[in-house]
Amino acid sequence: MPLLASLTLGLAPFVPEPHIVGKIRWVMGGGTGMQAMDYFDLLLHGMPWVWLFLAIGIRLGKVKG
Repeated sequence: MPLLASLTLGLAPFVPEPHIVGKIRWVMGGGTGMQAMDYFDLLLHGMPWVWLFLAIGIRLGKVKG
């Protein structure tokens, strides 16, 4: 489920580039002109990726332990 959420909700809309990529570029460029809604949007599109990385980390932890 985390992978599916990341590839759909985490990247949508896909054209002209994935939405999260544009937001990350904006933040890395200083975030000039970003409003609260833009940060909230970044949070919403980023949460599936956080979920995916946590799930991978938990899975790897169980394999090693």
